[in-house]
Amino acid sequence: MDVTKESVDQLARLARLNLSEEEKEELAGDLKRILDFVEQLKEVDTDGVKPLIFLNDNTESTRSDESISTITREEAFTNAPDHNEEFFRVPRVINEKGQQ
Repeated sequence: MDVTKESVDQLARLARLNLSEEEKEELAGDLKRILDFVEQLKEVDTDGVKPLIFLNDNTESTRSDESISTITREEAFTNAPDHNEEFFRVPRVINEKGQQ
């Protein structure tokens, strides 16, 4: 794949970068090297190679996903400065117009 001045300009525009001509030339060279490397990877024969799921043989043990209560609602409200029967109450941080 060719890296053209137009493709570098388009990438810079999409990334909202203001690049000098020297930076664009350097970026074009970097992109060309990256794309050449990706092309080399396409040539590697991967038939019979299992997909890599984990980077090493150590897999973490998982626990079952079950809901447990650690404290009661009343215990949670013990140190709360303000609450009702169900929720913590906090000071208003957004005004009526949605601004802070």
